Parts: sequence; C-alpha cells; structure tokens
Amino acid sequence: MSPSVPPTMERPHFIGIGGAGMSGVAKLLAQRGALVAGSDSRESETAAALRALGVTVHIGHDAAQLAQDATAVVVSSAIRPENPELAAARERGVPVLHRSEALAALMEGTRPIAVAGTHGKTTTTSMLAVALSALGMEPSYVIGGDLDAPGSNARHGGGEVFVAEADESDRSFHRYAPEVAIVLNVELDHHANYASMEEIYDSFETFVGKVRPGGTLVVSADQPGAVELTSRVRDIGGLRIVTVGEAQGADLRVMKITPRGLTSEVTVLLDGRMLTFTVSVPGRHYALNAVAALAAGIAVGAPARNLASALAKYTGVQRRLQLKGEAAGVQVIDSYAHHPTEMAADLEAIRAAAEGGRVLVVFQPHLFSRTRELGAEMGGALALADASVVLDIYPAREDPVPGVTSALIIDAARAAGADVTAESDRDAVPGVVAGMAKQGDLVLTMGAGDVTDLGPRILARLGS
Repeated sequence: MSPSVPPTMERPHFIGIGGAGMSGVAKLLAQRGALVAGSDSRESETAAALRALGVTVHIGHDAAQLAQDATAVVVSSAIRPENPELAAARERGVPVLHRSEALAALMEGTRPIAVAGTHGKTTTTSMLAVALSALGMEPSYVIGGDLDAPGSNARHGGGEVFVAEADESDRSFHRYAPEVAIVLNVELDHHANYASMEEIYDSFETFVGKVRPGGTLVVSADQPGAVELTSRVRDIGGLRIVTVGEAQGADLRVMKITPRGLTSEVTVLLDGRMLTFTVSVPGRHYALNAVAALAAGIAVGAPARNLASALAKYTGVQRRLQLKGEAAGVQVIDSYAHHPTEMAADLEAIRAAAEGGRVLVVFQPHLFSRTRELGAEMGGALALADASVVLDIYPAREDPVPGVTSALIIDAARAAGADVTAESDRDAVPGVVAGMAKQGDLVLTMGAGDVTDLGPRILARLGS
C-alpha cells in the first residue's frame, strides 16, 4: 500500500460515490492505490469513469454491498442516517468519515490551496489546477465539477501543491489547514445550516484561522462580505493577506476587463507593472476568479507572467457557462448558477456575448430553503433575460416546505416586468423552448439540479 494512502483509507466505501465532490476524493484514492468501492442511486458517466480506474461501483443502496474488509465508510452531508449501508457500518463499528475528513487526510504532506466562497469555487479551483499543470508543477487537485469529461474532477499529481474546493455549506471547510486560502466572496446562503450573516462570518473566520502559520489569505477587495471578513481577520498572527480586485488599494489590482465575445482580456497591476492576459470564458466574475487564482499561484511560487499565460489554458468546466451545442442558429449553454448573485452574473456575461440575439433561460430552482429565503431575488435576476421558463423546485436533500414553490420566483420576476412561463412538466420544456427560440438566440439551462439534462434534448428538438 502506498504511504500516501492513510490506513483508514486503504479499502474505503463511498455512499453516493457518483456525486461531484465524493467522486473526486474516490478517484484520487484510486489513483494513489487504494481499493475503492461505493454505491450510487443511478448509473452515470461518472460511475463509468470510476470503474475505468478499478473502482467497484454498485447501483442502489444495500447493506450487503459494504465489504467485510472495508476500512472506512465515507459520506457527505446529503446522506441520510437511515441509509442501509451507513446503518450497517455503524452496527459493525466501521469508521464513518465525512468527505471533508477524507480529503483533509489526503492533503497531509502537501502544500494545500483551499478555495472558498459562496460562489466561484469550482471555476477558481479549476483555473488553478489547469494553469499549475500547464507549468509542469504537477499539482494534485479535487474539484466540485468536471473540467472537460466525466471523471476529470480529480488527479493525483507528483508535485507538492494540492488544490481543493473548501465547502462552507456545512462548515466542513473547517477541517482543512491550507498554506493558501482563497475567499472569493461571503454571502448568506445554505439557509438550512446558517441563520444569519453573523454565523456566516464566524464560519469563514474559523476557516481563515486554520491557515498554516506564515500562510496566505487571498481575498476579494471588491465584494462587501469579503471586505468585512478581511477587517475581522487582520489581527491573526502570521497571516499574510493579499487583496485582489478592482478596488483602489487592492494588492493585486484589476485595471481593466475587456470582453471579447466568449473570452475576456484582463489587465492587472502587479508590483508596479501592468500584466495583461486572456481568460477563455466570458464574464467579469470569471475574470476576477482568474485574478484570485493568479495571486494564489504566485503565493506557492509560480512565476507571475508564466502563470498568467497558463491561465489561458483553462477553457471551462462542465456546467459553468458550458456551450452544449448549436442547432437552427440557436446556441444552448449550461449554467450551474442557483443563487441570485450567480444568476445575475452569468446572465450579464451571456448578454455581453449575445451579439444582438435574445437570451432565453430555463431555470430550475434548487432547494426549498434557498427558494424560501431568496425566491424574490431569483425572480429579480431572471428579469435580466428576455424570457424565462421556470421549472418546479429541485429538492436535492430536502423535504418539501409548505407554501414554498416556484411561484415565489415567478411572481417576483413578473413583478419586475419579466416574461416568464411556468412549466411543471420537464418533458414539455424542449418543445416550449423550440417554440420560443429564433435564429441568433442564446438559451441558458440554469440551476444546480438535473436541468442540465435538458440541454441535449432542447438541441435535438431545435434541430428536428
């Protein structure tokens, strides 16, 4: 067994192994030589990619699938206590680890960069992974989304640096001790776990307090929540703070962002000199993510100019303004945006790239708790589109909440003057969109649930 695999991780069993975060840790362990097994509720391309690495993937959940020699069971916060494999592990005394505990164990002996924030984590982590790899630094990484193909969300590299997302949703990012921490933004979300902004700030303060002595915090100089966090952590001893953004006084200041179709050109002021580089995805928010990645890469020793050029190698991650195809002169693009800030940012980016065409959105709200708290703001964001189709709420791990439906979003959007169609039947959506779209339009499938599956179906209907 490779020394890079902790003893408890030699024969792990992952419940929900097909999930974006879980599959990354499982893949990394398999690449390090562990005998990995797990289960998921359905077949997927991710399951196939894991099997190609020698991972045993069961479909469905059954206590009999937990091997007798399993050294640990790994779960995420989405796994319910009554899951039969989890119950079997507890009965047999098999150690149960949260995904973040397994990931923290894999970071030992490395130089971790942990990417945190309410939005932009996956993109920024991906940008760093791609750019540092292009420079030959051979980082290990675990990303909450696939770079270009199912299974590409993790890699065991031979270098010292380990790049990972740090998820604040359930406070699991408190388990990491990074050399470099990135905080892109701080906003109220994950309402099932946080009751107020004060709780959010406390959680992020705890995360920043875990940075190794002499380490670096890269933090936005623009976003109000990040600015407030910076004021709260300035007195942490041994912490180097690097602020990034468009604000005057930022340590790494963005001087100009120039949209160029589906790319952007970014100019920053670094050590008194101007540095211009290309970001191969559209939108101001993605340009700012790239600048945060630049600062973090510099903090672990990457040459600034070489790193800036390498950032152009990043061409996107699945579900982050990912072009799914074109039919009948209509482009279909997939967006993971599910929080109002993300929705508005992606819509503004696509509007800038639309070149006169209309922007049509198919939006699927994610979680009852989020819709209850932010439904009005989601409706306001949809007013940035020319027309929208709104689906029923995707429940994910939550049970329905009385009185909380997509109508909260639809009513707010219509009050803001938006053209919105309510559609409860997912199978009807391709026909609805085909009836709306005209040559030159852009269609966005938007949300964190299974709305992504509609992109190919919309293209097929447009092309029929």
